[in-house]
Amino acid sequence: MPPTQRLLQCCSPWCFAPSSLPIKKGCSHIYSGKLFSIAKKFKATKMRTTSIVATASSINKEGSQDHDVQQVTENLFLGMDFGTSGARYVIIDKQGIIYAERKRDYPPCKNGNTVHWTSSWKMTLFLLLEDIPYSLRPFIVSISIDGTSATTIIVDSKTGEPLWKPFLYNESCPDALPLVKSIAPENHTVCTGSSTLCKLVSWWNSYNLSKDAATLLHQADWLLWLLHGKIGVSDYNNALKVGYDPEIESYPKWLLSQPYSMMLPSVRAPGTSIGCIVDDIRDQYDCIVCTGTTDSIAAFLAARASEPGKAVTSLGSTLAVKLLSTNRIDDARYGVYSHRLDDKWLVGGASNTGGAVLRQIFTDEELKELSGQINPMISSPLDYYPLPAVGERFPLADPKMAPRLQPRPQSDAEYLHGILESIARIEAKAYGLLKELGASEVQEVFTAGGGSKNEKWIQIRERVLGLPVSRAVQTEAAYGAALLALKGFQGSHADSVSNIEN
Repeated sequence: MPPTQRLLQCCSPWCFAPSSLPIKKGCSHIYSGKLFSIAKKFKATKMRTTSIVATASSINKEGSQDHDVQQVTENLFLGMDFGTSGARYVIIDKQGIIYAERKRDYPPCKNGNTVHWTSSWKMTLFLLLEDIPYSLRPFIVSISIDGTSATTIIVDSKTGEPLWKPFLYNESCPDALPLVKSIAPENHTVCTGSSTLCKLVSWWNSYNLSKDAATLLHQADWLLWLLHGKIGVSDYNNALKVGYDPEIESYPKWLLSQPYSMMLPSVRAPGTSIGCIVDDIRDQYDCIVCTGTTDSIAAFLAARASEPGKAVTSLGSTLAVKLLSTNRIDDARYGVYSHRLDDKWLVGGASNTGGAVLRQIFTDEELKELSGQINPMISSPLDYYPLPAVGERFPLADPKMAPRLQPRPQSDAEYLHGILESIARIEAKAYGLLKELGASEVQEVFTAGGGSKNEKWIQIRERVLGLPVSRAVQTEAAYGAALLALKGFQGSHADSVSNIEN
């Protein structure tokens, strides 16, 4: 029976959200209510939520048998995605069929003008757990979470409480970059101001706090810790930007020789069982908790591109490409780096071109109307380099590169055609550069992001790339996280069988 009365701690100045973890002395906030319940003042905030629960339209896109949530008889796997503005969960079975999904915007947690992100993330985690239908909870056997890459939290290694506000994914620490470049190999992934290592070094050198009992965690690591209770566990996707080398499965010597290396978390493969869920939650979720990954890797996993040469292009505000390769490629000049995916490598890079440029020129209605007037089989003679502002990073590394969107023809449809085709040419150059750097040659491209909805653009890209291009059936990062939960359960089950046989 779930507890009906619980005293909930105020974790730290940087994390004051209600918690289901054990109470510690000296805490000033008391909250009374059932497990996962959040104070009414938070319930009253206008948080946008969307929910889908096992309807024929939501799970039966390929003719599979529909599932009634009241008649579930097999194991289910829960994935959660914590993005930049909100979070989502997806529950699947071993065939990948979706049983339920829901998303929430992050609730506002502020103290004056200061946003308490850890409080907001923590609150959202438990609100999502409370959102899951009661009828599905007994069948969930595994959980995994993805988070934004390089979002960094320094915590107390004994209590897990944040010692300082988190360094967000897009936060740069230029003060630490010269020192990081002096110890890391040339063009290493950590040699950018927004890398996790730069954030760690900046914190280490800037804040006069006790560092003897401090541990570095990534956003996904910390959220998973709230569920499994073991401080200091990460995965090799999240740990890449702090300097972990997934090829040798260790931190390199140049990093281990630094005084702050004691703060580095232990690292496991994504989708590896960490342990059982904490006792306070086990009465409603009796399952294992598995290591996670970054949000972009989870989105790639969702597309089910599992063979070398398969790629995913994300057409959002920017254009990001990820290619599954047999070879590892890292080149900081172009912002290219590789994540390990089992025995393969996910090579990626991102251009500043993309949907943000289109939004500067056209409305959504205009994009839809004008796209209908385009013949995607005819090549546009217009040669642009669409950028929202000065500067490009990939496939051309030129911080002073100016947008090129002239000349503009009288026809808006011709103008849009030229821009769409020019972006497709940049995409082709991106995959060409990855090949020049040594990656596997691209064979097929799946498309994610808002641009994937434009069928004319897909046909233009297919012609320009000379490759099959299609919209990915699944693009939600939470779906990829659920696949990791499935992988972790299968690995844990296999280990259990092996131990019994031995």
